[in-house]
Amino acid sequence: MKLSSAVKFVVPAAVAILTLGLMTPSASASTTVNTTFAVSATVQATCTISAGPMAFGIYTGTAVSSTSSVTVQCTNTTPYTVGLDKGLGSGASVTNRLMTNGSATLGYALFSDTARTVNWGQTSGTDTVAGTGSGSVQTLTVYGKIAGSLYVTPGSYTDTITASITY
Repeated sequence: MKLSSAVKFVVPAAVAILTLGLMTPSASASTTVNTTFAVSATVQATCTISAGPMAFGIYTGTAVSSTSSVTVQCTNTTPYTVGLDKGLGSGASVTNRLMTNGSATLGYALFSDTARTVNWGQTSGTDTVAGTGSGSVQTLTVYGKIAGSLYVTPGSYTDTITASITY
């Protein structure tokens, strides 16, 4: 009987992989190259405007007041002015607006202050309302008044005012 003198070694797989990793040639050192690029944007000044109705209710010959709101939204730091035109009444002006019922008219005025003494018209720097945008909605109040002792034909009177924003 012949005895084998060969000895077998069993090497765990993890040790074999680790050993192989140490025996492979190392990768060359990496190099990083940088560059830059410009980033830009342009923010344009913009504004939007909207308005709610003004209802005086029933006029009986005594002075009556009402209010409306004009809302504006402009980009931050954008200066603006808001003007109100004379309306559609034939012969109206920004200081004497006229609601109409057929050919009959009923005069009224629009103001920018609660005392109803500062006329709100459409001439920039004279009778408009100025402001500066904040990016948020800003509400401006329009104060209206029909003077007393206007004896007009009974009926429903209307007018349409155009609010404009200049920026």
